[in-house]
Amino acid sequence: MTPLRRWRLSHLSLYRRLMVWLLCPLALLVAVMLLQAWLASREAADRAFDRLLDAASLSIAEQVRWQQSRLWMDLPPSALEMLATDAEERVFYALYDAHGHFVTGNRSLPTLPAENGSQMSYGDVTSRGMPLRLGVLRARLEGWDRSDRFEVRVAQTREGRRALANQLFLASLVNIVIIAGLAVVVVLLSARFALEPLTRLRRAIRQRNPRTLAPLELPLPRELAELRQTLNELLARMRRVRANQERFIGDASHQLKTPLAGLSTRAELALRQSDPATWREALATMHGTATKTARLAGQLLSLTRLNNPEATPAKQAVDLTALARRCVREAFSRHHRRGVDLGVEAPEHAVMASANDWQLEEALNNLIENASLYGASQVTVQVTDTPPRLAVIDDGPGIPESQRLLMLRPFHRGQETGDGSGLGLAIVDSIARAHDIRLSLQAVHPDHPERPGLCIALTFSSDA
Repeated sequence: MTPLRRWRLSHLSLYRRLMVWLLCPLALLVAVMLLQAWLASREAADRAFDRLLDAASLSIAEQVRWQQSRLWMDLPPSALEMLATDAEERVFYALYDAHGHFVTGNRSLPTLPAENGSQMSYGDVTSRGMPLRLGVLRARLEGWDRSDRFEVRVAQTREGRRALANQLFLASLVNIVIIAGLAVVVVLLSARFALEPLTRLRRAIRQRNPRTLAPLELPLPRELAELRQTLNELLARMRRVRANQERFIGDASHQLKTPLAGLSTRAELALRQSDPATWREALATMHGTATKTARLAGQLLSLTRLNNPEATPAKQAVDLTALARRCVREAFSRHHRRGVDLGVEAPEHAVMASANDWQLEEALNNLIENASLYGASQVTVQVTDTPPRLAVIDDGPGIPESQRLLMLRPFHRGQETGDGSGLGLAIVDSIARAHDIRLSLQAVHPDHPERPGLCIALTFSSDA
């Protein structure tokens, strides 16, 4: 598994995804709070111990005197005892004159820059490899005959500060952990209760009978109500599809039952006869009926395949000129025996279109067969370009304008005299819709109502 796949959330449930988006910012917030608590603990510890350094420095400064024309002090033990804690820090002090010369003390200490408007300066220094917190007090020794400046420098190791900072941070840590734990519990419960309507919707869908397409009736929040409405619209479309399928199956059963019953009846009548001529006539009739039934079954299979989008192959470049000539060549002898003049009008160059080869061939064969079965004596397959167009033109009785849309329905026949099954144009319409092709039906000679002819054209888009 690649790192990118591990960090993607698409494989997680909605509840876990919600937990990630809620708990990750919460964890980041807790981390920021812990960092702020640690910095505040150190600052508070420094502030408290700096006040002790300030008090110790003032206590030492009060003991500075002139003695034998030089600065001197007699350090009382209480001045350093106030800096002593349970952490047993080490304390250093030093007295420096106005020129920065060491006067007395238990260790020489560095100085610090003076702060604006303050006699006391604080800073972290290192002396002989030991980290210290240093406080520098700048004072003046006043006398009747002279006034000299001096510095009292007091430093302390950081054990006590760290101990106090850790103690303060531990107290803050306990509070933050308790608050974070309560926040996590609240987030988990809130997410669970917020997703409860989605859980009810999932259970309602799972418990439904697979054969039931009734709309969902379930009180839901507004966001899920939109999802419920979308599901109900999908169920409504599925009900219409199922109704169409049931009607199609019923019509198909009726269309197949009629010729099969005719075959059985014709065979039964022939078996009662002993004349070979009667048998031959019956066999010829049965052969014609079987041929029509086989064609009907093939059309039903074609329509079923076309109504299944998952079984439709991808489109490819198709030469309409070559397709038209191939279909006319294969159907020429069959239609010539019926007395139908079948021809093709196509340019010498290739006319390309993006389509599915076998579906276009199926559509063209159905249009040619329909024209032959419904009384046409001349059928022409025409191919034009700009835009690509495939048309079948005949001189038959045509279709009235009021009936043209109805003829696209399965098993609808405009006239009962033809030998068609009423599926040819339905198949062509399904192929046209699958390819986004404009299907048009119009009369060839509208001024001749007795035989207006019919032109059925499949016009491809200009970018096809």
